[in-house]
Amino acid sequence: MSQSTILYEKRNTTAIVTFNRPDKLNAFNEKMHQALALTLDMIDADDSVRCLLITGKGRGFCAGQDLGDRNVAPGAKKTDLGATISTYYNPLIQRLHASKIPTICAVNGVAAGAGANIALACDIVIAADTAKFVEVFSNIGLLPDSGGTYHLPRHVGLARALGLSLLATPLKAEKAKDWGLIWDVCAPDDLMAEAVKVAENLAAKPAIGLALNRAAIRASFNNTIDAQLELERLSMQKAGFTDDYAEAVAAFMEKRKPRFTGK
Repeated sequence: MSQSTILYEKRNTTAIVTFNRPDKLNAFNEKMHQALALTLDMIDADDSVRCLLITGKGRGFCAGQDLGDRNVAPGAKKTDLGATISTYYNPLIQRLHASKIPTICAVNGVAAGAGANIALACDIVIAADTAKFVEVFSNIGLLPDSGGTYHLPRHVGLARALGLSLLATPLKAEKAKDWGLIWDVCAPDDLMAEAVKVAENLAAKPAIGLALNRAAIRASFNNTIDAQLELERLSMQKAGFTDDYAEAVAAFMEKRKPRFTGK
């Protein structure tokens, strides 16, 4: 397992996935993509997992695509980047958005290119204060992929999204938090403890309610107010019929800690 490009640990009801190519700043090659997909399949099949936590090994979170995995030298046969995106990156981002459990990203170091945008696709991002986010694409004649052009303007607005994507200027974690790009920042030595604490908080909450909450928030950007109000009504109706909601109300009335089952 130590040679795997993806490490997996289950801690109580939290699944911890670690990118494990530290000598390459955890940049993706095909082997790593495939290993990650298989690991996420395993997590999806485990109903006892209530939260997903993603982080990186070593001094970087993820440097995006490993350019050494391709022959892109002048004169070489051109690489179909669209095929790589449709095969690997887009399914990953779609999977994170559609996840039935909350997703947390603990950014332990530089998050560049697709690495930055994979982090931003998670529900909650916590970064070490030494971490940086870099939309490096314009430096090599590309544009942000992996949902970068979707998440950036929604998180930080048009002006900042354009500045980050066109200038490829590294954004320090503290400023990323100030701009609303990520949730929180902490000391590097405290990062995993803080991320696990958040994961355990989420894992202890009613699972169906969290899923409905996440889906409604994400849907709001593309809905009219009337459509969003109707989505809220339908979601509240579904949540109100869950066993966990009934248990929460009973526990409140009886002044005791609730015992949620995820149903």
